[in-house]
Amino acid sequence: MLSAHQWLRHCIIGVASVALLQACSKQTGNESSSSAKSATEQVKALAQVERTAEGVVLTLPEGTVKKLRLQVMGERIIRVTALPGTDFGIVPESIQVVAKPATNVPFSVDQAGEKLVLKTSQVSAEVSLLDGTVSFRDAKGNVLLQEENRGTFSPVIHDPDPVDADSYALRQEFNRGSDEGFFGLGQHQNGQVNYAGENVELTTYNLVISIPFLVSSRNYGLLWDNNSITRFGDPREAQPLNQSLKLYDAEGKEGGLTVRYFVGDELKLTRVEADFNHQFYKQGNELENPFPEEVAGAYKNNTLRIELEGSIEAQATGKHQFKMYNSGYAQLSLDGEVVLDRWRMNWNPWYHNFYRELNAGDKHKLKVSWKPDGGFFHLRHLDPLPANEQHELSLASETGKAIDYYFVAGDTKDDIISGYRQLTGKSVMLPKWAYGFWQSRERYKSSDEIIQNLKEYRDRKIPIDNIVLDWSYWPEDAWGSHDFDKQFFPDPKALVDKVHAMNAQIMISVWPKFYPTTDNYKELNAKGFMFNRNLDEKNLDWIGKGYLNAFYDPFSPEATAIFWKQIRDKINVHGFDAWWLDAVEPDIHSNLTFEKRKWLMTPNARGNGAEIFNAYAVPHAEGVYQGELATDGDKRSFILTRSGFGGIQRTGSAIWSGDIVSRWSDMKDQIAAGIGTNLAGVTNWTFDIGGFTPEDRFRHGKKGFVGSWTALDAEQVDEWQELNTRWYQFGAFVPLYRSHGQNPYREIFNIADEGTEVYNAMVWYTKLRYYLMPYIYTLGGDTYHKDGTIMRGLVMDFPNDRKAWDINTQYMFGPAFLVNPVYEYKARSRDVYLPAGSDWYNFYTGEKLAGGQTITADAPLARVPLFVKAGAIVPTGPLIQHVDEGLNSPLLITVYTGANGSFDIYEDDGRSLKYQQGEWSRIPLSYDDVTGTLIIGDRVGSFTGMADERNIRVRFIAGPTADATNFDKAAAEAVTYTGKSVSIKRPR
Repeated sequence: MLSAHQWLRHCIIGVASVALLQACSKQTGNESSSSAKSATEQVKALAQVERTAEGVVLTLPEGTVKKLRLQVMGERIIRVTALPGTDFGIVPESIQVVAKPATNVPFSVDQAGEKLVLKTSQVSAEVSLLDGTVSFRDAKGNVLLQEENRGTFSPVIHDPDPVDADSYALRQEFNRGSDEGFFGLGQHQNGQVNYAGENVELTTYNLVISIPFLVSSRNYGLLWDNNSITRFGDPREAQPLNQSLKLYDAEGKEGGLTVRYFVGDELKLTRVEADFNHQFYKQGNELENPFPEEVAGAYKNNTLRIELEGSIEAQATGKHQFKMYNSGYAQLSLDGEVVLDRWRMNWNPWYHNFYRELNAGDKHKLKVSWKPDGGFFHLRHLDPLPANEQHELSLASETGKAIDYYFVAGDTKDDIISGYRQLTGKSVMLPKWAYGFWQSRERYKSSDEIIQNLKEYRDRKIPIDNIVLDWSYWPEDAWGSHDFDKQFFPDPKALVDKVHAMNAQIMISVWPKFYPTTDNYKELNAKGFMFNRNLDEKNLDWIGKGYLNAFYDPFSPEATAIFWKQIRDKINVHGFDAWWLDAVEPDIHSNLTFEKRKWLMTPNARGNGAEIFNAYAVPHAEGVYQGELATDGDKRSFILTRSGFGGIQRTGSAIWSGDIVSRWSDMKDQIAAGIGTNLAGVTNWTFDIGGFTPEDRFRHGKKGFVGSWTALDAEQVDEWQELNTRWYQFGAFVPLYRSHGQNPYREIFNIADEGTEVYNAMVWYTKLRYYLMPYIYTLGGDTYHKDGTIMRGLVMDFPNDRKAWDINTQYMFGPAFLVNPVYEYKARSRDVYLPAGSDWYNFYTGEKLAGGQTITADAPLARVPLFVKAGAIVPTGPLIQHVDEGLNSPLLITVYTGANGSFDIYEDDGRSLKYQQGEWSRIPLSYDDVTGTLIIGDRVGSFTGMADERNIRVRFIAGPTADATNFDKAAAEAVTYTGKSVSIKRPR
C-alpha cells in the first residue's frame, strides 16, 4: 500500500488537470478517510505539475503568477518563464535567443515534500510547489542563484502608447545579502566593471549598448529576455533632486537652489529654482523647459554660463546615488570637493554618476558650474534602497508579458559566456583583415582624399588593412537614396578597385534613415515599414537647411529584405568590403525624452516602441548579414554597428562605443566599457581612438579649422599629441584597432611629424599589432571555435583573487597580456596590480615580478605598461604591411618561462566561410617548465592555401634581456615544421 507521501508524489508528478488528480484519488481504494482527506488538502495547497518533453509546467494555486514553466535548454542552461495568465503563446518570439529547448538532454523530475526538483547531469532547479520560487544548484549541490519571490508585476507607466491588458512592469529579485560580484551587462559609461551594489540602467543610446546578460563570481550567468528599458539594481527611475531631497538656496532658505545666469562675466539673472531641468527637447530643437527670456539668446549663441549654489538635505540615511546629465562643461562640487568635472559636445549629453553616504537631516553644500554651449543639463537622485535590497541581483523592466530569463552555469567564466552564445548564436568569425589597423575620419569628402591618405600609409610603410567611407557621400537632399554624389565620388567602383589595388579594404557607412523624397523611402513606406511619426512631428535633421526624415522598421523580415535589396543594388554592386551600420539605436531625433523616442518607434511589426526599445540593432544587422550571405556566397560578411543587443555577435557584427569625446576621462571610461561588453558575451568591440569629438580648443585655433596638428594653437599641441599617443597604445590591445574622429585629423602623420617621439610611438604599436597577428588571429578564431573572449576582465582568469574583481582599468588581452592603459595627462608611471597566482614579465625588458602585488610601473610617453603571464606562449610573425602577407609566413614562438603553458595557433584562409565546414588548422604548442621543453605538436586540420612546411624559431624569456621586443633577431632554436611533432629544449 502507498504511504500518503508516496501517494501524493505519485499524483503530482505528471498531473495535468484536476480531473487526473481526482482519478488518482479514487485509486487509493481502502486508505483511511483521514489520510485521504489530509492528502487532498495538501494537493489543493500545492501547484499542479505537468511534465513536458522540455521540462515542467506548474499551475500555481495562488498569487499573480498563474503558470510557471521551466525548460531545459542544455545540461547547464534552464529557462524560467513566469506568466500572470495561462497561455504561454502571448510570450513574443525572442529577438535575443535563437536556441530551442534541448529535447535530447536527459533530465529528471522529482519531488520531496513541497519542493519539485528538475535536474540534469550538471545543474538542478528546485521549485517551491507553494509559491513557485526557483533556486538553482550546481552538480555539487551548491546554491548558485535563488529567487527571493515569484516576481513583481505592476502597471506599465513608461509607455506613451496604449498599454495591452496583458503587459506589466516586471521585477525579479535574487540572492539577497549576496557578497558576489556581478559583471557584464554590455557597454556603459561610468567606468565600472563590478556592479555589485551598483545601479545600471539598461537602455540604448549613442554611447550605451545594453546586453542583458550578467556573469556572477559564483560561476553562473543570467540572460534576461526582455527588450524594454531594464534596471539592474534599483528598480526606480532617478528623480529630480527636489522630489527626494530638501533643497536650500545660497542664503539657507528652503525650497530650491540659487541659480545665477551669466553672459560672459556679467550677471544677468539670479533666482531660486526647485528643479533646474534642461535635459531634453520637446520637439525639433525646442527645449521642454526653455531658458528665461533674459538669457535665451545667450544660450543660443553659446555665451551663457550658469552657477547653481545651495545645500541638500537627505531624508534617509545610507548610500545615495546622484546622476548628472550634461553636455557642455559641467563641474559639480559637494562640500567643497569636486566630484564630477565633465565635458561633452552639445548634441550628445549623457549621465555621469556618483554615490555618497549621507545621514538624514545633515546638510551638504552643493555647487555646480555649467557652460551649456547649446547643450543640456539635469541633476537627478535616488534615495538608498531598503537594506535588504542593497546587495542582491535585481532586474526590473518597464514592460513585458512575462518574467522570462535563462540561468547558465559553468565551471569558468568562459563556460558561462559559451552558454550565452549557445542561446543567442555563435560569434561568427570576422575576416582576418578586421583585426588589422583601420583608418577612418569624419569624414573623407571625396574619393581622392581616401586614396591619398591610404597611399600615404603605404608610402610610409605603416601597416593598414581598412579605410572607411563615413556618411554624407550621397547628394545632400537624398539621404537614404544610397546614391553617390557624382561631384565628389564620381566612380565608386573605381574607388573600390584602387583601394583593393593597394591591398586594403574599404568599409562604407549606411544608415536606416530616409528622406521621404527618395524612391527607397517610398518603396518601404508603401509596405508600412517606416516610422513616420518623425515626419508628422516635422522634425528636421541637421544637414544643410534641415530635411524631413524617417527611419525604417527592421522588425519585419520583409522590411529588412527590402533594405538589403536597396543597398545591394546601389552599393554592394561596387564591391565594398564591409558595412558600417550607424545610428541604429535608432537615433531618429537626438535629445528627445525617452518617452518620445519610444513613441517615435511606434507602431512597429513587433508592437510598440517601449516593448522593443533596446533591440533595434539586432534585426537590422541580421537582415544585412543574411542578405550578404545570400548574395555573396562564401565571403565573410562584416558589419560595424553603433548599437547592439543580445545576439548581435551572430550577425558578423562588431560594436563600438559611439561618439565618445576626446578627453582623458572618456578614454578611462572605455576600459571598463570594453570589459563589460566582453563579459556580456560580445567580444568584437572597439572605440574611436582619440575620441570622436574634441573640445573646440583642439578643433579650431587662431589659424581657423584644424586639420593637421600643425594648425593647432601652440599651447594645445602637447596634450593633443599625448592624448592620441596614449589612445593608440590602448587601441592596439582591444579586439579591433581603429582610429576615427572629427577634426583634428586622426591619421598618424596628421597627429605628429615623422621622427618625433609621438609619431614613432604610434607607429611602433601599429607594427607591434601586426607582429602579434598570429596571436591575435588565434584569439579571433577562438571566439567562434571555442566561444572565446579577447578582452578579458581580470575576474575571468583570476576568479579567486578578490582584489582583481574591482579593478576597472586593467584587463587581459587573451591569455598572455596584462594591459594597463595610461589615461592621465603627463603621467609617466601608473599603479599596476599584478594578479595573484602567477608570476609576470615586463614585456619590454623581460624582468620577472611576483603576482599578488601592486607596483608603480614606468610609463614613458613611448610605452604603456604591459606585462606577460609566466607560462604564456606567444606566436608572432614578421613585420607585414597587411594581414594577407602573413599567410604561411615564418613564425617566432616566445615562451615566458616559470610555469607550464599551452597555446594552439589557429589559421584559416582569413576571408571565406570554409572555416565553418572544417577548413582550418591548428599548431598545438605546450610547454613543460620542469623539463624546459616546448612541444610543437602534430598539426590539426588543414585549409585551402595552407603551406605544408613552416619555418619556426623559438626563444625563451626567463629574465631581463635587451631583446625582449626584438621579434626579428635570430632565435637560438629554429626548425622546419612539416606538421609533425617536434620538441625543443630550453637552453640552460
